[in-house]
Amino acid sequence: MILQQEFYSRNDVVEVSRELLGKVLCTNQDDQVTKAVITETEAYAGVTDKASHAYGGRRTDRTEPMFGKGGTAYVYLCYGIHHLFNVVIGDLDVPLAILIRAAEPTEGIDIMRQRLNKPDTGRIELKGPGMLSKALGIRTELTGTSLLEDRIWIEDQAIAVRPQDIAVGPRIGIDYAEEDAKRPYRFRIR
Repeated sequence: MILQQEFYSRNDVVEVSRELLGKVLCTNQDDQVTKAVITETEAYAGVTDKASHAYGGRRTDRTEPMFGKGGTAYVYLCYGIHHLFNVVIGDLDVPLAILIRAAEPTEGIDIMRQRLNKPDTGRIELKGPGMLSKALGIRTELTGTSLLEDRIWIEDQAIAVRPQDIAVGPRIGIDYAEEDAKRPYRFRIR
């Protein structure tokens, strides 16, 4: 079942980050469907979070999708090469986002191999938000796209994730955020 607006309309970025674990991220790019179970997320708490692109109410062309209503894709370019996918949640003009850091491929694996230029042997792991986006065909052109439509969406396939199977820790690569870098806002399935 595709997640509906009610799922994304909540303002608790930590709770929703946890609940995204075990959900299935899906894309349909050029009639090529790919799906992967979300295994790692990071929460970004908007204007009060020094690690957030919207900290202090900063509003730019790039960050504008973060200020959209919950259920919007926020995709930005990192280091000029990696397209990173975030799920926007909450109310309009409240910039809360969740970075999807890792996932386990379930459908369209051959397509993902091609996109990643990986050999046809063994399983592939989508560890790291840049690799995940590349494998699923997520690019910055999708920023601002509704997650309720048919290009990019998230499904609940009733995959159970027990609380004791969730590891919690600080986010990665945000030392500039000072004390906010230590917030326990990274969640992953053990």
